[in-house]
Amino acid sequence: MIVQISGGTIFFGVNDVFENIDFTVNENERIALVGRNGSGKTTLLKVLTGECELSSGQLIKNNKASISYLKQNALAQCEKSVREVFDEVFKDIKDIEKQMEEVSIQLESNHDDKLIERYSRLEEDYRYLGGYTYQSEMSSVLAGFGFSVEDLDRNVSSFSGGEKTKIAFASLLLTKPDLLLLDEPTNHLDLSTIEWLENYLAKYKKAMVIVSHDRTFLDRSVNVVYELEYGGIKRYAGNYSSFVEQKKNDLIRQEAAYRRQQKDIKRLEELIEKFRYKKNKAAFAQSKIKYLERMERIEDPKKADTKAFKAKFVCGVRGGKSVLSLDHFEVGYDKPLAQLTLEIKRGDRICVMGDNGTGKSTLLKSIIGEVEPLGGYMMFGHQIEVGYFDQNLADFHNGNTVLEELWNDYPDLDLFKIRSVLGAFLFTADEVFKEVDVLSGGEKVRLSLAKLMLKKANFLILDEPTNHLDIVSKEALENALNDYDGTILFVSHERYFIKKIATSCLVIDTDKVTYYPDGYKDYIDVKVKEELQNKKEVKETKPLKELKQKPKYNLKRLENEISLMEDILEDKRALRYQPEYYQDMRKMAELDDEIDEIHNQIHALEEKWEEAMLYEEERNKQGG
Repeated sequence: MIVQISGGTIFFGVNDVFENIDFTVNENERIALVGRNGSGKTTLLKVLTGECELSSGQLIKNNKASISYLKQNALAQCEKSVREVFDEVFKDIKDIEKQMEEVSIQLESNHDDKLIERYSRLEEDYRYLGGYTYQSEMSSVLAGFGFSVEDLDRNVSSFSGGEKTKIAFASLLLTKPDLLLLDEPTNHLDLSTIEWLENYLAKYKKAMVIVSHDRTFLDRSVNVVYELEYGGIKRYAGNYSSFVEQKKNDLIRQEAAYRRQQKDIKRLEELIEKFRYKKNKAAFAQSKIKYLERMERIEDPKKADTKAFKAKFVCGVRGGKSVLSLDHFEVGYDKPLAQLTLEIKRGDRICVMGDNGTGKSTLLKSIIGEVEPLGGYMMFGHQIEVGYFDQNLADFHNGNTVLEELWNDYPDLDLFKIRSVLGAFLFTADEVFKEVDVLSGGEKVRLSLAKLMLKKANFLILDEPTNHLDIVSKEALENALNDYDGTILFVSHERYFIKKIATSCLVIDTDKVTYYPDGYKDYIDVKVKEELQNKKEVKETKPLKELKQKPKYNLKRLENEISLMEDILEDKRALRYQPEYYQDMRKMAELDDEIDEIHNQIHALEEKWEEAMLYEEERNKQGG
């Protein structure tokens, strides 16, 4: 156990954030913390770090375990260089490096046994801390987050807010704490970086607690889900998809239990009513009254407040079959970012994908006229009306209330209609009098979507519409867009959302634009084939013509040997968390050497397997 909360309660003022919850993080667990915005997820992370104290209950920590937390606005005021930030991460390694260098100089003229022994101890500590690999790992993490080696000498303050978060994230990963706490780690990351992060975290052998609304990321990163809901918490084993299925089954069971209990309550109430005024049965009736008062009532799951907004996007006019024609359409600012030729037809739902900085948002802004295109041709079809969603949420007027913001845009609607629309987007009662300046990101998204819905456009252009939305709200938006009979062009990094909405994908790279007419699956299939081909070309050590003689390896036997060695590797890795190893640096270093040797054996077996596989493939091509 790394950390545990028992009977934990947090309240601010008179409102409980959560009450009497139990929460445990064990070694190696990869936990997702899910729940609606405002359910207390970030507060719970702050309790684990000690930034926030429980109002009541107990927090128990393993004092030997290190805990690190990625905050959403990390390094915001940092004036150091990136290299200096990373030097702090590797301070212990660099201290040993300096000592080794000093001892090494002394050994040039003095071969004293004590000096040799000291150097040997320093070298063991250095290896244990990762001294021989930290430079390459730092380079790998930097590249994974899209930075170059030259960026190491730039001041952190010269980077954008999103880049600062990525630098903080890279620094945090390199510290390798026993418990990694991540609050919305995929914010500001493009799709390729998110995929890199998933692969990195898959190899992270310590514990994690992740707060995220990215469903695909959670599916690939966690094996336990805790849901915060209605002030309580519940634990589910498995990834996010498993949690969704388990919760659905729980609700079915809860509904059945609720019906049984309601039937029992009705029977008891009838008995009480029948006998409460009869002298010889009054005691019996009183006992049943007390029984009912003590009964723990099961909540009706149908009445649970899911707080999902209700949107219905419709087209004011149908519009022409051709929605938008682009011919060598070039977008950018000082220099071209992308050029494309594309015909968008009525009913298309095209997702624009690509890394940050490739020109996705610039393309959308050029289409709607906010940015002047650098060249090419563009023409809208007959009666095409555009509705635009801006990811920066910049279309609000400071000082306006929520009610005024919507009514000013649609002054012909009466108060009842305006209030009804706002209610559908979860702005009820006095919430409509909140000023837009104080709205949260999620609230601003809902208000923007309300404006967009009332426009009744037949061509929606959406720039990252799921930003700031929790999972329930994302599902509500997905349902609304799937019921929409118009045309959609949208930018998103949310893979689950893309798979649910897109009928085709437009991928912008730094040197080309590729259209995938069959959607996200088409894009993934092509990408996987390319990666497999690249891997095959890199790893192929012999030309196929040299594989005419059958290798002396049996595929099935090699697969069994690889599987056995992988099991041994996992057993060895598990020893790292035993006190006799992590409390003894020498034993840990010996264990690391054993693990490295097993890695080498697995690699050799895999090379033999690949050679045998290539032979089988060539033989099949030639007809056996």
